[in-house]
Amino acid sequence: MINLERLLRVPYVDSENGYDISFDGGRVAFSWNLGGSWEIYELDLCSGRDGLSGRPRPSPRRISSGPGAKTAPLYSPDGTRLVYGVDLDGSENLHILVCDLDSGTQRDLTPDSRAAILPYFVWSPDSREIAFISDASGHFCTYAMPAGGGAVRLILDEVDPARALHWSPNGRWLSVSVEARGQDYHTFIAPAQGGRAHSISGPHGALNVRHTAWSADGERLVFSAVRRDWYDVGIYEIEPRRVIWLTEGQGDKIYPDLSPDGKRLAYVLGLGADTRLAVQELGGLQRFFKVEPGVHYAPIFTPDSRDVIFTFDNPRRPTDLWLLSLEDNKLSQLTHSLPDDLADPDIPLPEEVGYPGMDDVQVPALLFRPRRETGAAVVLIHGGPTWLFQITWYPLILHMVSRGWTVLTPGFRGSTGYGHPWQVASRYDLGGVDARDCAAGAVYLARQGLADPRRIAVSGRSHGGFLTVACMVQFPELWAGGSAVVPFMNWFTSHEHLREDFQHWDIENMGDPLEHHDRWHANSPYFFLDRLCAPVQLICAENDPRCPVEDSKETYEKLKSLGKEVDFVLYRDEGHAFLKMENLVDSETRRIAFLARLLEGKGQEGDL
Repeated sequence: MINLERLLRVPYVDSENGYDISFDGGRVAFSWNLGGSWEIYELDLCSGRDGLSGRPRPSPRRISSGPGAKTAPLYSPDGTRLVYGVDLDGSENLHILVCDLDSGTQRDLTPDSRAAILPYFVWSPDSREIAFISDASGHFCTYAMPAGGGAVRLILDEVDPARALHWSPNGRWLSVSVEARGQDYHTFIAPAQGGRAHSISGPHGALNVRHTAWSADGERLVFSAVRRDWYDVGIYEIEPRRVIWLTEGQGDKIYPDLSPDGKRLAYVLGLGADTRLAVQELGGLQRFFKVEPGVHYAPIFTPDSRDVIFTFDNPRRPTDLWLLSLEDNKLSQLTHSLPDDLADPDIPLPEEVGYPGMDDVQVPALLFRPRRETGAAVVLIHGGPTWLFQITWYPLILHMVSRGWTVLTPGFRGSTGYGHPWQVASRYDLGGVDARDCAAGAVYLARQGLADPRRIAVSGRSHGGFLTVACMVQFPELWAGGSAVVPFMNWFTSHEHLREDFQHWDIENMGDPLEHHDRWHANSPYFFLDRLCAPVQLICAENDPRCPVEDSKETYEKLKSLGKEVDFVLYRDEGHAFLKMENLVDSETRRIAFLARLLEGKGQEGDL
């Protein structure tokens, strides 16, 4: 059995908002939890070619200091400073810090802010300003402030909440992505000094744009947007306002980047649970690269256009930085998170399978099979819901499988990675068709002889926690029990305590709570807790902005009043993503112990 705490303490690089290359190409900054806390590190790339030839590469050096989790580092164009965000208590109300790279001194530009600030900070090309997104007005707008701190100025205030932004290298524009209808995102081109913005549009209106990156001259924007059923990559020419599509075919083409010399495009091609790194000559040859089966993230060209930096992980490798040399097509690992004693090339990779949903529609999934099957199984449900489980590093799954548990991770309707129609197939029925798809996974495990029908549990985090309880109240006969981590159970209570952008998402995907009261009620497990027939665990966080703790507390009190068996765990110094290592270890240890008691008849710490 692989020790759970040992796995959880393995560091990894943040792949979501995690890394940036300096403008001279000599360094890469990244967020890494090497010592158990999220800090900003810097790695020298100048010896990169020596590193490829076998010479030792210098070790990363830590840049940040002080309390809180550090994220989203970005170099100033003049190379003297680094901006990043700090989350002090898990509330996602980030502070913006600027570090002087010569002296190492840090300055908090937002010391008194109580607003939610998103982890997207961009420098003006002259390094004098920093643009960011904040809900200081009660609505997520785009602002800029002097790089040394001071008064902010409004750049863009759209009807829909802003989500991400990039400043053009010529200084003229900012691209700002906003939440739009349903699960779509629109991208606006906003004049940096104020004025009317316009959206990236096609013949039928604004495109559903997911990721963007500027060309070196600031006259074009490469983007990923839904075209037919999949995300494809295009280029948007600013002045003629013209879209030119660069890719087509099956699979999501995401995280595009344009080489500084304008000759190549890099992106990630994902089809289901596996991904590849693609490099395409504009108008010409397309090449694909893969470290191993797994997940490649967010490629970035080096300033000389000769290399691509990206991150990669799979069940054998935690997320690390990698480099692809375009001169010789060789891959080189830049950071090394996995301790030698945990390196096991024989760790089995999951199988991509499909099974019939309750309505016989085929549901994709990953099946993790242990070498020694015990009859115990867990249906593990992803959050989002616009996400999916891929062939990725996930310590909890590794530990479960090492115990002899079979693990199934459904790609239920509402998941990404299987085409846009599948992603939006649960809209206006969240907690309905997606819960049925997950519950059908338990039926599949039993019918295929992969699990003892009496020893199947369900667990999930965030939306996966919501679906855990939804499955247990809708299909109580299927489960030995369930563990819901940072869940919500009552659409009404949750919505009441959410911040503006999450309320916007609720309404876009479940309708207005007054107009569609019956739908909100029918799809809230809270109102049907009397149907529970098995023990349930609720693990929640006091500072959670996404699944408010008020909902979990309300559910806990109702479960007690109904006489149901419930294990309630509250972390008062955490938010939605557990940022403190001790809390992460404690919460996941409790989750496994609870499930082990149901599936094995035990679950003491000695079994972990």
